[in-house]
Amino acid sequence: MFAFFSRRLVQAVLVMLVISVIAFSIQDNLGDPLRELVGQSVSEAERQSLRNQMGLNDPFFVQYWRFFKKALLGDLGTSYFFKRPALDVILDKLPATLELVFGTTLIVILFSVPIGVFAAIYPKQWFLRLVMGMSIIGISIPVFLTAIMSIYIFSVELGWLPSFGRGETVELYGWTVGFLTRDGLMHLILPCTALSSIMLPLFIRLIRAEMMEVLESEYIRFAWAKGLTRRRIWFLHALKNTLLPVITVGGLQIGTLIAFTILTETVFQWPGMGFLFLEAVNRVDTPLIVAYLIVVGLIFVIANTIVDLIYGLVNPTVRLARSHPEGE
Repeated sequence: MFAFFSRRLVQAVLVMLVISVIAFSIQDNLGDPLRELVGQSVSEAERQSLRNQMGLNDPFFVQYWRFFKKALLGDLGTSYFFKRPALDVILDKLPATLELVFGTTLIVILFSVPIGVFAAIYPKQWFLRLVMGMSIIGISIPVFLTAIMSIYIFSVELGWLPSFGRGETVELYGWTVGFLTRDGLMHLILPCTALSSIMLPLFIRLIRAEMMEVLESEYIRFAWAKGLTRRRIWFLHALKNTLLPVITVGGLQIGTLIAFTILTETVFQWPGMGFLFLEAVNRVDTPLIVAYLIVVGLIFVIANTIVDLIYGLVNPTVRLARSHPEGE
């Protein structure tokens, strides 16, 4: 297990190095940061002097090495607009984004697992056929369009739910949390539902397909032959093995989910990292853009590493197969 963990850790470090290089290299294509810092009234000579002071005229590898050394100490630069460390600005917005992702994940888990399982057990029921048909529509509609439609129906026409903002929050161990207030929960319903519309159909269909395949396997037939109860076969033997590939896909989709929060946060004016990122792009706040890309990349790498380790714990054959490849 230690060797398995060590390999995953080395892979995570290498991936983060690649992400840092890519994130740092795109800053030259985002525009001139001095335009936002000093405006148009500064002469060209003063601009060049400022560029030299900021190290913007140094070769790429010199700039990257300077950035890399600071990044190891947690310094990802200072935001041009906020005049604060970029990492601090990102971390201030992180709770709102994670809250949105957590709420969306809850919706996906609570609905996809039972619907997917029963769609595999009773594939010919008209209601489940209707659900599977609607899932195709859910995958096809862009998340921002779902968000706009939900605002129009539930906020403008019916007036049931708030259409923007985060609502009332409380402090919990230094983090702002909206789950603990009624107003915060009301503000979470629409954005979480809209964001889940892109993932929920995918997981329903994935769980259904995996469950149907598992139910046709030999050990399930053997379980029927032993006379085990239906519930034990379906929810203990079949569901456990169905969820193994779902765990892997779920880990991969976490990064995608964080990426989709950019659209959702923009439509709902949600004060998270995605909304902050778009503002940073408009302001050419390159330290903030680079910090965002690295933080999101780090979340993606950590999530996938954890999922890989969980998969290895749940299915020990993965560790054994990789520890003793064929031919050795």
